[in-house]
Amino acid sequence: MQRITIAIDDDLLETIDKISAQRGYASRSETLRDLVRDAVTHAQPTIDGDAKCYTARTYVYQHETRDLSRRLTMAKHDHHDLSVSTLHVHIDGHDCLEVSVLKGKAGEIQTFADSVVTQRGVRFGDLHLIPSELGPHHAEPHSHD
Repeated sequence: MQRITIAIDDDLLETIDKISAQRGYASRSETLRDLVRDAVTHAQPTIDGDAKCYTARTYVYQHETRDLSRRLTMAKHDHHDLSVSTLHVHIDGHDCLEVSVLKGKAGEIQTFADSVVTQRGVRFGDLHLIPSELGPHHAEPHSHD
């Protein structure tokens, strides 16, 4: 087992301590190990990288972080072929929420989403992948009347 040191803001540490108390962990280390295991499980690809899919990508970011808004805009323009639609919400004077619907190969979308949510100032990033071919019971066209 390795010992590491991390820097974490007070609000996030308070949240981790609450989770620890609610679940009955013996230490912060145990809490963090389980949270990291959960994150690793969700990060594992569940759809083949070449499979076509739709995704909902959500993230919150601090728009005042140096050059972040510009970098995010450039990333979106560089991947315009994947974008279907984006909703932008101003949460408060510092934070913005974006929800993007993307369409394309799962691997390309995952790489693009990772490049966004790993930027300094981006928090709460998530990607929900939906295969575009849902199987034989969804093959027939239907109306939404």
